Amino acid sequence: MSANQSPAGKQPTATYDSAFLKACRREPVPHTPVWFMRQAGRSLPEYRKVREGIPMLESCMRPELVTEITLQPVRRHGVDAAIYFSDIVVPLKAIGIDLDIKPGVGPVVEKPIRTRADLAQLRDLTPEDVSYVTEAFGLLTAELGATPLIGFAGAPFTLASYLVEGGPSRNHEHTKALMYGDPQLWADLLDRLADITAAFLKVQIEAGAGAVQLFDSWVGALSPADYRRSVMPASSKVFEAVAGYGVPRIHFGVGTGELLGLMGEAGADVVGVDWRVPMDEAARRVGPGKALQGNLDPALLFSTPQAVETKTREILDAAADLEGHVFNLGHGVLPDTDPDALTRLVEYVHTQTAR
Repeated sequence: MSANQSPAGKQPTATYDSAFLKACRREPVPHTPVWFMRQAGRSLPEYRKVREGIPMLESCMRPELVTEITLQPVRRHGVDAAIYFSDIVVPLKAIGIDLDIKPGVGPVVEKPIRTRADLAQLRDLTPEDVSYVTEAFGLLTAELGATPLIGFAGAPFTLASYLVEGGPSRNHEHTKALMYGDPQLWADLLDRLADITAAFLKVQIEAGAGAVQLFDSWVGALSPADYRRSVMPASSKVFEAVAGYGVPRIHFGVGTGELLGLMGEAGADVVGVDWRVPMDEAARRVGPGKALQGNLDPALLFSTPQAVETKTREILDAAADLEGHVFNLGHGVLPDTDPDALTRLVEYVHTQTAR
């Protein structure tokens, strides 16, 4: 049973009444819940200490290390949810794609996928391929108690962009060339990635994830028409594949102000908003029936505590009439962020929104 299901005749799990899951379900909350994308990471000295000398992908495959890293921000900041420490390319590595995460660069793929023959690299993902994920979730849910654990995966478009480009890209020229030049191959690529992504999320949910987030980090590079035609079918397939579990499904992208309505339409229960669109305007674009997540600019945490509080108050005021609001940054925590600034931010949101 998933962490936020409460079937008739059965006792709800420890996380069911958490502020985070209540907000995702658009129910009344004791305070606005807070968590941060990349909250477990380089901004924490304790993270740098335990990761020292261990390559990123290897660290994602050590259940005890993953458990420690995932718990660190919960202990330090008092956030309302943990997010599983991993990387969006882990399922690709697990099925045998020759890739590595290079420091200062990001994921680099040895043999980019650009032809129909290249699709053979993408086999189905099985639970056995990622047994370390199941083990880590078991350790984490035992430690977290009433604090929900968020699972996550990369969305088909963003995974495709890495596979087609061979690594990070500013302009996505190879990706767009394939999408426009061979729409059938593109559709088949994204459909296969949707199956892999859905399988990866199912492993996490069945192991105890209370919610899942689909990261479409690069999809802001597309127009709404291109998103609807060339991306949305695959993202919808992922959301539909995990709908039966009853866990909240969060959808997040960067620079996606023009896509917010479509990202909700793809099947998300919660739509993530970056810092470029005010929360009340985001709610108008998304429409009723969805919770929203966001949206402080992560760079603002380098300013004064007073500036952070002022902007945070603006966000909370803009979100006051939302059906459900999860406070977060508009993207991930930046590596040089002062951890104390995050702790103060959690305390401020909790205090200001206490009901």
